[in-house]
Amino acid sequence: MSTSSRLSDLRFKLEYYALRIAIAAVRAFPLETATAMSAWTWSRLAPVLNPKRHQRALDNLRIAFPDKPEQELNEIRRKHWENLGRVMAETMQIDRIISDPARMTIKPKAMFERYKSKLGSAIGISLHMGNWELAIWPLAVSGANPAAIYRSVTNPYVDQYLRDQRKDLYPGGLFGRGKVGDHGDDRKTARIITDYVRKGGRLGMVCDLYDRTGIPIEFFGKPAKTQAIGAMIARRVGARIWLSRCRRIGTSSRFEIELHELRAPRTANQSADIQWIMNEMQQTFEKWIRENPDQWMWSNRRWS
Repeated sequence: MSTSSRLSDLRFKLEYYALRIAIAAVRAFPLETATAMSAWTWSRLAPVLNPKRHQRALDNLRIAFPDKPEQELNEIRRKHWENLGRVMAETMQIDRIISDPARMTIKPKAMFERYKSKLGSAIGISLHMGNWELAIWPLAVSGANPAAIYRSVTNPYVDQYLRDQRKDLYPGGLFGRGKVGDHGDDRKTARIITDYVRKGGRLGMVCDLYDRTGIPIEFFGKPAKTQAIGAMIARRVGARIWLSRCRRIGTSSRFEIELHELRAPRTANQSADIQWIMNEMQQTFEKWIRENPDQWMWSNRRWS
């Protein structure tokens, strides 16, 4: 191993140990206490430490709600930082949330009970709302053995730790996008996940961020380039599409997970089919965001 490689490995290990210390500190508190503390801290520090994202959140809110007064937009922005603070603390205690299923209610219950034992190939697509990691919970609790796509972390020790912590939420595994080992080749990942779904797998992903190579889809009245891989796979292999949102109940770590099925058309016009799926998906996401605007991640890039 070269000197530079040894130094990089040492840095990665130090980052990993620092993360474990921070996680231990958060886990020393009861879940609701930790999330409240994190929400308070994020709402005050995030605007100062990351003014670019703070401004982006307001710019995005102005696009989505041009008729709302500035004071109301700023209040939504503040609450969105609080939600992200809660998500951060929950990320460090995700195993405790999963082990307490009473914290999660699935809606509509009758539809879930009807389909949970006969899902077949399925793609669950969610948005960055509430605690979006938990949007996959209906597939996990139904025994569907779901996998998911996630953004790989550059630090291999941290990446492996995060994967290990989520094995009960994603028992089918995590397919990474990014730069980490065998999980970092996006083209390879696309081939793997297509085969996975074709063979009856259930795959989760989020699909509400700007994608440079995506399809322009109207979102709050303005075209937004959107990742199409979920729609393309569903159309190609005939999989069900389940849209899912994880809505936080009040300010607690309790959630309502709502499901909405999209039946992917398979006509002779593949491009039109994919366009229809993408339009329906983003219209549903827009409706959900309008209902709970303070729970969506406005500070992420959505429009070019």
